[in-house]
Amino acid sequence: MTAALVDPLTLGTVFQRQEQEGLRLAIKGRGIALLLLGVWLISTRADAPEHALNYALVLCVFGALGLLHYRVIGSPLDRPWVKYLFVLLDIALLSGLIATQPLYAGLDLPQAIIFRAPFFPFYFVALGASTFSFSPGLVLWAGISGAAGWLGAFFYSIHDMSVTYEWSDIGRYPDTAHFVRYFFDPHFVGTAARIQESLALVLVALLIAIVMWRARTTLRRQIHGEQERQLITTIFGQYVPPVIAAQLISDQGSLEPMEAEATILFADMANFTHLTETLGAKGVVDVLNSYFDTLTRIISEHNGIITQFQGDAILATFNVPVEDRQHARRAVEAARAILTTVASQHFAGQHIKARIGICTGQVIAGSIGGGGRQNYTVHGPTVNTAARLEGMNKDYQTQVLIAETTVVRCPDTHFIEVDTTQVRGGKAPLRIFTLSKT
Repeated sequence: MTAALVDPLTLGTVFQRQEQEGLRLAIKGRGIALLLLGVWLISTRADAPEHALNYALVLCVFGALGLLHYRVIGSPLDRPWVKYLFVLLDIALLSGLIATQPLYAGLDLPQAIIFRAPFFPFYFVALGASTFSFSPGLVLWAGISGAAGWLGAFFYSIHDMSVTYEWSDIGRYPDTAHFVRYFFDPHFVGTAARIQESLALVLVALLIAIVMWRARTTLRRQIHGEQERQLITTIFGQYVPPVIAAQLISDQGSLEPMEAEATILFADMANFTHLTETLGAKGVVDVLNSYFDTLTRIISEHNGIITQFQGDAILATFNVPVEDRQHARRAVEAARAILTTVASQHFAGQHIKARIGICTGQVIAGSIGGGGRQNYTVHGPTVNTAARLEGMNKDYQTQVLIAETTVVRCPDTHFIEVDTTQVRGGKAPLRIFTLSKT
C-alpha cells in the first residue's frame, strides 16, 4: 500500500529542497563566522599590516566561494555533485594555506611547525557547516575530505625535511629532559598524532552521518504514515463527515457515546417525488449530487457536521461531535445561507426549493451499528422535533421553522413567530418561529 501512496520522486524533491535550504543557511552562518574571524585576525595584527592584508584576502576568497555556491543552489546550474565540489574547494583552500603559509614570516622553521597551531578545529567547522544540508553523504564527504586535506597538508609540509622526529623517538617512558628535547624540537612532526586527528574527524563525520540517516529514515516513515492517514481520512470522509473520520482514525475506530446540548438542522428538498417521476434515475442523482455538494459546503462553513443523508434530506448537527458554543446561531445562519443559495441557483439544471427544521436541545450522539459496520448518528426528542418542523413547513407555507429553544439562544437575530403548537411526539406545546426577511 505504501508504494502506491508515496511517490519516491516526491520524497526526493522534499529532501532536496530541505538540503538546499540547509545549505543556504549554512553559507549564511559561514559568512558571519568569516566576518567575525576576519575582525579578530585583522585587529590582532594591526602592527603587521602585510599579514592583516593577507588574512583579509584569504577570507575574501572564502567569502566569494560561499557567495558563488549560494547563487548556484537551486539554479539551472545546480547539480547533485555541486555541493560536494564546494566542500572540497573549502577543504582544499584551507589545506593549501596550512601546507604553504609559514606560521611566522622571517623565521627559519620547517613548515611542519604550523601543525602545532590550532588550525585543525577549522576542519570541524567545515564539517559542522555540512550538517545543515541534512545529507549524510555530504557530511561523510566533508569528514573524509577534511581528513585527506589535513594529512595531505601534513605530508606535503614534511616531504622535504631531512630530519624528522616521531613519538617513537621520545619512547614509551621518557624522562623530562628527553621528552622536552624531542617534543619541542622544530623537527618533531608526530605523524601518529596527525593520523589520529584525521581518524577522529572521519569518526565524528560517520557518527553524524548515521544519526542524520536515522533522522531521514524516521522522517520518511512519518511522511509515509501521514500520507496514508490523509488518504484514509479522504476516502473515509467521502462516506462520513471528514471531522468524524479523522476522530475515528485517531480513536482507533470508536467514538464514545455522549449526551450533550446540540442544535439539529434537518433540510429536505420540496417536490422531490415529482423530480423522480420526470427526470429519471441519472437526472435525479445529478440533481442530488449538486444539491448535496452545495449544502455540505454551506453547513461546513458554519461549523456544522452532516451525519446523515436520508434520501433527499440532510441531518446536520452543531456542537457535536465538535464543540461550538455558538451552535444555535451557526445553525440559523447556515439555514439562511442555504435558502439564499437555493433560491439563486440551479442544480443540474433544476430549480428547487428547500425546507428546513431547526431545534436545540439534549441529544445522544455516538457510533452505532452491527455486523462489522458502524455509523455516527444522533438520537433524541431534539432530532425528532427538527425533523417534524421541517415537514410542518408545508402546513404553514414557510421554508424554515425554528424551535423556541433555538431562538432564545440567538438574541441578536430577528425572527417571526409563527405559532404555538403541539409537535407530534412532543410533551408540551412549542412556540415555533421562522426567519425574518432581514
